[in-house]
Parts: sequence; structure tokens; C-alpha cells
Amino acid sequence: MKSTKLFGHALLLTVLGLLTSHAGRTQSKTQPSLGYRSAKLLTVAGLQFKDLNKNGKLDPYEDWRLPNEARIKDLVSQMTLEEKIGFMIISTTRMKGDQAFQANAPRGEITSDFNEEDLIQPNNMFTRKPLPTPMMSAAGTTKGVMNFHLRHFILRANTSAKNMADWANNLQALCETSRLGIPAIVASNPRNHVTVDASVGLSVGTTVFSKWPGELGLAAMRDVKLTREFAEIAAKEWAAVGLRKGYMYMADLATEPRWQRVEGTFGEDADLAAAMIREIVLGFQGTKLSKNSVAMTTKHFPGGGPQVDGQDSHFDWGKFAHYPGGQFEYHLKPFKAAIEAGTSAIMPYYSAPKDKSMEAVGFSYNKAIINDLLRKKLGFKGIINSDTGPIDMMPWGVENLSIIERYQKAIDAGVDIFSGGADPALLLETAKKGLVTEARINESIARLLKEKFELGLFENPYVDTDAAVKLVGNAEFQKKADIALRKSIVLLRNDAKLLPVKSKKKVYFETYYDNGRNPKPITVNKPVLPGTDIEFVSTKEEADMILLWLIPTGGALFTSQGKPIELALSKNKIDVAHVNELINAKPTVVAINFSSPWVIEEIDKGKAQTILATFGTTQDALLDIVRGAFKPTGKMPFSVPVSSQAVVDNKSDVPGSMEPKGYALFKFGDGISY
Repeated sequence: MKSTKLFGHALLLTVLGLLTSHAGRTQSKTQPSLGYRSAKLLTVAGLQFKDLNKNGKLDPYEDWRLPNEARIKDLVSQMTLEEKIGFMIISTTRMKGDQAFQANAPRGEITSDFNEEDLIQPNNMFTRKPLPTPMMSAAGTTKGVMNFHLRHFILRANTSAKNMADWANNLQALCETSRLGIPAIVASNPRNHVTVDASVGLSVGTTVFSKWPGELGLAAMRDVKLTREFAEIAAKEWAAVGLRKGYMYMADLATEPRWQRVEGTFGEDADLAAAMIREIVLGFQGTKLSKNSVAMTTKHFPGGGPQVDGQDSHFDWGKFAHYPGGQFEYHLKPFKAAIEAGTSAIMPYYSAPKDKSMEAVGFSYNKAIINDLLRKKLGFKGIINSDTGPIDMMPWGVENLSIIERYQKAIDAGVDIFSGGADPALLLETAKKGLVTEARINESIARLLKEKFELGLFENPYVDTDAAVKLVGNAEFQKKADIALRKSIVLLRNDAKLLPVKSKKKVYFETYYDNGRNPKPITVNKPVLPGTDIEFVSTKEEADMILLWLIPTGGALFTSQGKPIELALSKNKIDVAHVNELINAKPTVVAINFSSPWVIEEIDKGKAQTILATFGTTQDALLDIVRGAFKPTGKMPFSVPVSSQAVVDNKSDVPGSMEPKGYALFKFGDGISY
């Protein structure tokens, strides 16, 4: 396949007398670099354009001199109903060898070739009942593009920068051969964070991209400048490999400590989360979308945090959100910040509100929430992107409707694009039966096209593979990330003045992480720290002090069985007896990775006097805090409940800082230094 051809570097030409279709203004634009593989080039007035629809003439949508509104209007008029409907589906796509979201499938080598296997999961169009567990569908790549007219994709593969870039170029080349040559846009879940739960749909986990603290850790830094730098760096990495849309970040608030998605939030405080979301959106997108941007999909409107008993609405037993503390408006603050910053898309959650003042249907079906609140009151003009599967997997509140009736209700509520499926047949049937008008469909198509035009994909959707390999995860980016990893750590207690460890000490350093797969969850670490006289030893008996890093986990989100959620360490794969034995043996520094607001009363009996909180970081970063090479500056992004009973008694929509006195062992904002 021939390489991308680029034209017009630094060429400035003024086009006089060109009347725009909407205002008749004279336009003046610079010849952009055009990336193409099979399209012919048209030369008009000494300028170059791509003949995407292969008709030998310059159509308005191919004319980069025109305003996007004029280009969109022309392209919508040329699209068939089938092409429009395919455009309203965003589907998981696979690279060859990628079986990441197929349970028990063999793991092969991932390559830049297409995965042409169909994985169309059974839907519930006949039973009208939701599927028992979330299941995603995917079409073979060529079939998806050419037969289903799909142009929006979610890439979940974890592979090299070269593979991703080459695959993205192959995908765009395939799209270019289609009737109208409309390019694809490829989205992803987060790829830049140290995380415990990397379930499909939540995070891609450890990747080749620069490695930063988890989202809670970014919030713990309290450094908006570094947060913006993170987003700008990540955007460069993503765009370099052809990822131009983020299924992120979560503006949800961690007000219900049992919710299983706390790790992906920026904490419990609406003002802090709003500040974080603002910097994230501006960092990834810029002040407006451009050829250098990654478009953001802020989620999960109007806030997925206040779940009944902390159960998640991916499941029937967790389908309700509620507001026992009357804090519905509080949860809107981060979304308002995202809208002000210009977020390209917003994703509603699956949950149905358990509130008499609201229709008890999932938020993707809730017209009062999407159309009246989000569109009219908050003024959001971008894309409404459903979460993955509200039509045939999580149709809460509309279980008795048929599939096409669900599409009708969701579109009427304001949804523009549906995630989770691959075959648009039933959405097409919804339109052909007149349950939604083509005029309403055109509104969604216009919004979706606007994003693509603003991202410059019609001019050049291709990437430079060699440049991507050099840029992604480079040392300069990681140097910035390393600072963030250290700034994210919070010192909560230092009563015994064990920290920092400066004088000659023998330290027994143990990491405790039981992921359910490793038969030996205890790792004894013996790192070498040049320039220090700290010696790491093999047993606690020979040590002067102990460094213990606990990484509790309640298991992956999609292993939920609907049982009551408990936050005590012993319920989250920590052997409390073992931990207490260490604490009682020698002076001990206890570091705890708070992917949730764990209740530590089982080990906090007056002995655990030195406590650090981590939120997805590295061993090197932790050791730099412990030995005083980096002074702790982090602050808690949420409150830590004092007991399991305090968790049960909490009000799901109320942040810990607003709960009654005595609720928190450690409060939001706690954090000391040396």
C-alpha cells in the first residue's frame, strides 16, 4: 500500500470571490496537507482536493475552503438512509489476533491486519428480556465498513504503537474506497494510567503509552497545570497512532464509597472534579477541535456515582440511581465544566433514577434528562453517545419495549449514536417503519460529521507510523509522568516519625496483591537504591522496619454477582491476620492503594501509625516518598469511612465531606508532608 501523499506544506493561497453556501463570505484558507491512498486528486484554481466520491468533480463536502456547515449539508444530502443509519452505530472493532473481549478465547499475536470474524451476539428482540451478562458485538472489519456503513469504532486492543498506527491507516484506506470515502473515527478507553481494574470498557491497562497515576491520583495531586500537561501529552500519543476520540473521562462523583467504578473518577468533590474535567477536555481537545485534537466523550450523565447500595447499572441488580440526600444538582457541576470547556460528546449512564420526580427509565431513554436538562437547560450542542448496550443489554425501565421501540424512545430522548452493537438492521427498521423521521436522523448525522470535519479527518486521516513509534511513551513524556506519580501519593499519618527513612536502615519491603490468579500474592521486594544506605532485606526478623504496600481489590467490575458490597480489607483479598502480624512485629509503614475508599478498621488498632495512600502509582515513586527524595504533597480525593457501618449508613449522593461528623477516618483533602 503506497504511503500517504502530502501536499502544500507552508503554502499560503488566498481564494477570492468564493461565495459560501450559508453567508456569502469570501474565504481565505491555506492549502492543507492531504492524505490519501486511492482517491484521485482534483486541481481547482491551483489548489488540491480529494475526489472522495469518485465523480470527477469537486463537491462541496470535498472543498476544504468551505465552512463545515456547508460541507455537512452537502454530504448529508448525498448519504443514503442505510449510510446514515450505519453512521449512528459505534462498534467495537478488532485487530487480527485480538480476542480481548471474548471470554476464554485464545490469545494470539495482534497484528495490523483486519479481524474479519463476525461476533454478533444474540439480542433479545423476541424475549424482550435483557441479556444476563453484558455482551458486545463486532463485525468483521471489511463487512462493517462496506456493508454496514460503520464509521465509528472503539479499539480495545493493547498492542504496539506501530501495530495501532498501521492498522489505523489500513482502516482509513478501506473507508476511502467506499462510495463517499467518509473516513472513520477510532475511540478508546483510557490508556495512560496505572490501574487495578482494567476490565474491557473501563481501561486498557498497562500500555506502551506514557504511564500516569490513576484518575484518583491525578486528583490527589491538586495540580491543574500538570493535569493539563498530562492531557496534552496523552493527546499527542493518541493522535500519533490514529486514536482521535476518547471514551473518557468520568465526571461521575465518588459519593457512594461502594460503587465499583470509584477508581475511574476524580473523587467525591464536585468542584475538584469540575476543575479536573476542565483541564482534561482543554488538554485533549484544545480550545476547539482541530487536526491535533482528540475528541472527548465525557461520562456518565447526569452522574453515575449515586447507585443504590453501590451496585453498578451494568447489571439488573444495580439498575437504579437515587438521591437520598437531595444532591442531584451537585452531581451536575463537573458536566457543566465539561460543557463550558467544549467537550465533543457526552455519554448518559444506564441507570434509571429511583426518584418520583423523574421517569424511571435509563438515562439514555430519559427525555427530561437528555433533551430538557442537557440540551436545553445546560446548552450542550455536541454528540449524545449512548453507553455500550442500553438497547439490548441494559434496557432499564423499558424492558417491555421491543428493540425498535427502544431505538425510537432513545432517539426521541436525544441520543445521536449507539454503542455496543455492530449490525444496524434493527435501527434501520426503526427508521423505515417511520418510528423516527429522517429529519431527526439528519440532526444526529450533522453532529457526528461536524466532529470529523473539525478533526481534519476528511483532509488527512492517516498517521506517520515511524513518528508514532518515536513519540509514544518517549522518555520526555515519561519524565513528566514520573513527577505526577510521586505527587499523587498522600501521607496520611506519620505519628512515629518513621518517614522519611534517611539514616541507615534495614527494611523489609512487602507488596501484597491478590488478583485471583497469582498463587503467591506476597512479593518481597529488594530494590537497590543508589546513593542511599538503606538496605532491603529478605525477612522481617532481620529488619529494623517494615514497608508494607497493600493493594486490595474487590475483583473486576464484570465479576459482580450482585452480593452486598463490603469495603473491609478482609473482604477485598487482604489477609488481615498476616498484616497485623507484620505491624505488631516491627515499626511499620503501611501504604494502601485506595482504588476504593477501603475501610481499614481491622488493621487500624493504634499500631498503624504511619500510613500512605496511593492511587495507581509505581514502586519507584513510592520509594522516593519513603526515603524523602520527593516530599509528599498529595491530598485525599475522597473521604475514607471510619467503619463498615458508616458505609452502610452513608447517603449515596452526598460526598463524605458533607456526611455527619464521625463518618470519616480520613477526610477529603487530608494530607501532610515532612
